[in-house]
Amino acid sequence: METPNRTKSYYKWAFSNELAIGSFAIGTLLLLAYKAIPNKNMIFMIGLCYVFFAIVINSIMLLYLIFLCIILPDERENLALKIILLLCNIPVATLYLYSIITNY
Repeated sequence: METPNRTKSYYKWAFSNELAIGSFAIGTLLLLAYKAIPNKNMIFMIGLCYVFFAIVINSIMLLYLIFLCIILPDERENLALKIILLLCNIPVATLYLYSIITNY
C-alpha cells in the first residue's frame, strides 16, 4: 500500500521531460539569435552562462533520476526513457558548439 504513494510523491518532482525540452528550446533560440544578431559577443556570453546553468541543472536532474531508478525498481523502464530524453541534449549541444566554432 505504501509504494504507490511513495511513487507519486517522488514523481511529483520528476519534471525531466519538460526540463529536457526546455533546455533544447532555449539552446536553439540562443543559437538562432547568435546567427541572426550582429553583436555576437553579447549572445556568446549569454550562451556560455546558459550552458553552465543548463549543465548544472540537467546534471542534478540526471542524478535524481538515477536515484529514482535505484529506489523504484518497478519504474525503471519509464525512468530510463526520461534519462535518455535528458541525455539527448548532449549531442545537440555538441553540434551547436561545432556550428559556432566553425563560423567564429
